[in-house]
Amino acid sequence: MIRRFARPYARAIMDTVQSPEKAAALRDEMTAFEKVRQSSRDLQQMYANPGIDFDSKHKVTAAIAGHLGLSELALRLLDVLIQNRRINDLAAIVAGLAAMIREATGTVAAEVRSASQLSAKEQSELRAMLERKVGANVDIDVTVDPDLIGGFVAKIGSEVYDASVSGKIEKFRASLA
Repeated sequence: MIRRFARPYARAIMDTVQSPEKAAALRDEMTAFEKVRQSSRDLQQMYANPGIDFDSKHKVTAAIAGHLGLSELALRLLDVLIQNRRINDLAAIVAGLAAMIREATGTVAAEVRSASQLSAKEQSELRAMLERKVGANVDIDVTVDPDLIGGFVAKIGSEVYDASVSGKIEKFRASLA
């Protein structure tokens, strides 16, 4: 579900770039910036502080954008968010944009928990397997959960596909009871 304030920003991005592919590229750039912002308490505090002027925030943002190789459009979007005091809400805006991209492309979201980090090849194979199961394109979001011991758990909508070792142990316990 898209947070109310994020929807107009996500819609404006979709309208500006005019294609889901370009929107996805911009989403990836915003995600990279957000990871940097979230990893630094100093950045979070600087962007949240109304006493720090826009020009100072813009200089820091431009330096980060340059380091990450972000596009001019991405930098302009970040400036708009800074001016509107929404830069600390970037994660919600990116999530809203991702939902609109999925809607435009007929893609479904899959939340995947994996016991270990998946390689690009493993993610591709997992995506293909899930696409065969649901009959639609699948956008996977993978997080690592060592408690699974091995395997993965994928959630698409209300459907849960449990191929984890811990899930199999629980099923075995239930069958013994």
